[in-house]
Amino acid sequence: MKSKSNSSSSSGKLIIVVVFLVGFSAWAYQAACPPPPKKLGSVDITSPRIKLRDGRHLSYIESGVPKEKAKSKLIYVHCFDCSKYHNPFAVSASPAVVEELGVYIVALDRPGYGQSDPDPKRTVKSLALDIEELADQLNLGPKFYVAGFSMGGQVIWSCLKYIPHRLVGAVLISPAVNYWWDNIPSNLRKEAYSGQLEQDQWSMSVAHHLPSLTYWWNTQKWFPSFSVIAGFSPAIYSTSDVQVLSNMVARMDPDQAKVFKSQSRLQGEFESLHRDLIIGFGKWEFDPMDVENPFPNNNGSVHIWMGDGDLIVPVTLQRYIAQQLGWIKYHEVAGGGHMIPFADGVTDTILKTLLNVKQ
Repeated sequence: MKSKSNSSSSSGKLIIVVVFLVGFSAWAYQAACPPPPKKLGSVDITSPRIKLRDGRHLSYIESGVPKEKAKSKLIYVHCFDCSKYHNPFAVSASPAVVEELGVYIVALDRPGYGQSDPDPKRTVKSLALDIEELADQLNLGPKFYVAGFSMGGQVIWSCLKYIPHRLVGAVLISPAVNYWWDNIPSNLRKEAYSGQLEQDQWSMSVAHHLPSLTYWWNTQKWFPSFSVIAGFSPAIYSTSDVQVLSNMVARMDPDQAKVFKSQSRLQGEFESLHRDLIIGFGKWEFDPMDVENPFPNNNGSVHIWMGDGDLIVPVTLQRYIAQQLGWIKYHEVAGGGHMIPFADGVTDTILKTLLNVKQ
């Protein structure tokens, strides 16, 4: 009888353990599954959109001179946790300089951001093809310029890889770096990676090694998530960045500030911010240092602009990449931080340099 009782007790404990494990697994699965993006209503659509080849809509906004009178046409790609409204060529460039250069500028909301539909099948390549289709539907002609800032700057590598035949020039401003690109020396990678905030190291590592847990990691409450998602962190901004941001806020009227703040996460955080982490720090289909010169006949140019005091993107890695790609024209802004395109006069200089205008 005693043996039977012990057997029943053991079976009961086993059942409890199994039920606990099943319940925990179900909870973990639900916690790791992102919610569907918020569906945009008619009131949310405030700017024009094109319908892409797969049925998605891509939102954009135009600035600069009228397209029909433009000497040059440029497509701008925004940064992480921003939208098409965070466009230094529209916000910070001198209207007189833009007019003088005859530049038409179109800025898009990347998939899942602002008023552009999410792309659940998004890859490193797909956004370059979206940009090409935007150019075609807007009749920008056979060739155009591309520019991107931070995570948007990283996207320009995809344009150089997949649509170089459509480009007349490109500029990467403070472009994000994937620490797992194969051609970055391990010692340089480790040094730059260890210089990031510890919470950002964890977030980027999860996005790279365990992408399916990216949503969970950035919404759980036990450990700090990616610093930009968690909220303003002074530790990632240089002194010059803080000054630039303060000046930007001071110049904005309340309505403009409201638009800037509301658009980036309009459809939720997964299809915008979290998928950005997965793509930006995931396993790439190519390494930027294997990209070939798109302008071997010097009929165009590619530029990287960096602040030598950037605390978000390590300047050491940008210097190395530029050294490996001799056809890249590399520029450093002394004393500049990550937010250099929004600093006074910098975007004017970037435009003039990109368009090869004597200064």
